[in-house]
Amino acid sequence: MADTNTSILSGPIGIFDSGLGGLTILEGIRRLMPQYDYIYLGDNARAPYGTRSFDVVYQFTLQAVQKLFEMGCPLIILACNTASAKALRSIQQKYLPTHAPNHRVLGVIRPTAEVVGTLTRSRHIGILATEGTVRSESYNLEIKKLYPDTTVVGQACPMWVPLVENNEYDRPGADYFVKDSIDRLLSADPLIDTIILGCTHYPLLLPKIKQYIPSGITIIPQGKYIAESLADYLHRHTEKEQQITKGGTCRYYTTESSEKFSESASIFLHEEIKAEHITL
Repeated sequence: MADTNTSILSGPIGIFDSGLGGLTILEGIRRLMPQYDYIYLGDNARAPYGTRSFDVVYQFTLQAVQKLFEMGCPLIILACNTASAKALRSIQQKYLPTHAPNHRVLGVIRPTAEVVGTLTRSRHIGILATEGTVRSESYNLEIKKLYPDTTVVGQACPMWVPLVENNEYDRPGADYFVKDSIDRLLSADPLIDTIILGCTHYPLLLPKIKQYIPSGITIIPQGKYIAESLADYLHRHTEKEQQITKGGTCRYYTTESSEKFSESASIFLHEEIKAEHITL
């Protein structure tokens, strides 16, 4: 694939996710910054990423990043915790400097880690996430780097993404799996007072999550905090902000069936959307 080296860039913000979960990030960003143009790309045909190896996640994520660069995005948000955990650093350190030095790719883990230390009182933090994100220990490393006095415990929730992807998240069958993962986390560390929902699918399970998390524990869905972090980034990097086109539009692309994606995405976003099929 050709290098993306043009010195003058102008285009939408790219939002990438392995599937539908990143729509919760997109929603938070658009609510805070509706003036910009956006492209959302979901690799639904190869989702979920959570159980895949580092190498595979890196290759898949890089293909999506390259596609969004081709589509004119000067800035991309990896709105996927697994991609942020397993691919972001390699893309930033190995790919961008030589292939796309004028582009930027940001993730969702560091902004979440930054805010969690300001919210916890007990300094005990829980992570509910996919197996891949928990195994990577990316949250543990980022949080401990910023807040060395904290204790961080992760719990994989292997059934939560399938529940959301199959529109089962608000049905009685979801309760067992939600309660089981929360019980396991709080049994591992009863002092936890702040829990990060470390997967962008999980906000759709929030009503059930709140049923099984004791009062007094703060839950952190990511959309609001990622949006605030991006707004701060653009405020500090005015040269990048000026490259973002401002038409208030959003286009949706999926590697799977566009009809299926449009139907599911409309549930996430509470509005009718029309997606297009794309090949990576």
